Amino acid sequence: MTKKIFVTVAKYQYSSEAQIAKGRLEADGIKVFLSDNLTIDTDPLVSNAIGGVKLKVYSENEQDARDILKSIKAYSVDDNGQPIACPNCGNHHVELFSSIDSFKSLMAFLFGIITFTLPFHTRYKYVCDDCKTEFPVKQDKYFKGKRI
Repeated sequence: MTKKIFVTVAKYQYSSEAQIAKGRLEADGIKVFLSDNLTIDTDPLVSNAIGGVKLKVYSENEQDARDILKSIKAYSVDDNGQPIACPNCGNHHVELFSSIDSFKSLMAFLFGIITFTLPFHTRYKYVCDDCKTEFPVKQDKYFKGKRI
């Protein structure tokens, strides 16, 4: 009997996003396993610390799963529905992420732990999938003389 190995094909900050992708892959007959989804459902604040919800498939289905996920992946758009361009490379493969990596976020987190209060201060940023450039959510509407 051949031993089947799971491979991580995607990571999501919230389990609801992972469930949508899981449903899409299962509709195409690909067996899917989610890991860390129950931990993140119990405490969503640990999502960044443990690397998010991992979507795993059998290794023999890896390429098919990646192709399907790539075909449905939506990138960030502005208020007018136009794709957001990376200020470094100009590509439109940009995603929105939340992070707790500033001093203000750390202080809000510690204050929340001490006083048992929510919500925590979270900073949002865009990350380009192509060149991995991180840039703030509020950016100039013009990029190299072109409206983005």
